[in-house]
Amino acid sequence: MSGVVYPPESVYNLIPKEEVHTQVPQRYMSKYRPTVVLEKKSTKDAKRTMGPAKVEPPSPERYLKKRSKEPNLPEKTAESKDVRHACTVRKPAVPARTDCPPMGIHTKRDFIKLATAVPMKHRPTCVDARNGHKQLLENSGLVPQYTKKKQYGEVPEYLQQRNEEERRAQEEYLNFVKEQREQGAMKHLSDEERRAALEGLKKSWDKLHHEYQSLSFVTDNLSKKAHKDQLEEELRQLEADINRFERFRTIYIPNN
Repeated sequence: MSGVVYPPESVYNLIPKEEVHTQVPQRYMSKYRPTVVLEKKSTKDAKRTMGPAKVEPPSPERYLKKRSKEPNLPEKTAESKDVRHACTVRKPAVPARTDCPPMGIHTKRDFIKLATAVPMKHRPTCVDARNGHKQLLENSGLVPQYTKKKQYGEVPEYLQQRNEEERRAQEEYLNFVKEQREQGAMKHLSDEERRAALEGLKKSWDKLHHEYQSLSFVTDNLSKKAHKDQLEEELRQLEADINRFERFRTIYIPNN
């Protein structure tokens, strides 16, 4: 069965229909078209090179000759030759080597002053573009301006005040330690005692560290966790004490 679809049959389809003719609007035509055509034709004809020449061709007798465009100089005469030797005043002789140079002579351009004058100080500049634009280097931000300050290199006042407070606090601490030592409340540890105390602290740390490494990996109850925290705190305290004994050579302890 073909797929052609026929329109439904109707009596009205037998009536002939009138043909409808669509009217196309007339194409736009500018009113200046004839003027433009004439203007284009006139300019086109003026640039043509074919046809009869409109200027008179050059004559074969008037060709360009050699050196015809060079300027004509006046002819040399006897009078012009004598003008060169018309000067009757004789120039002074060349000064000898032993003669002293003349003093106090000023000319339009005194070279002696130029040689002895202080040269103008060059102001450094920087070129920041390929077309030669330049600006003064001191205002370009490339030169550190703080080095030109009067206070450059000096310690600031707040640092001097802080150093003075630290020095005063250190003096007060030393005076307090001296007073306590004189009263017999503190005892100075010798090098042997300090070394022995340091060795004892290290042995205690090794013992606690071995015990800490022997703990079980899983802390499944509160007692194991509390024991682990206690060992960590004791190890931390021992490490701080060992660091203090190794850092300071002079150590004081109370007599009681």
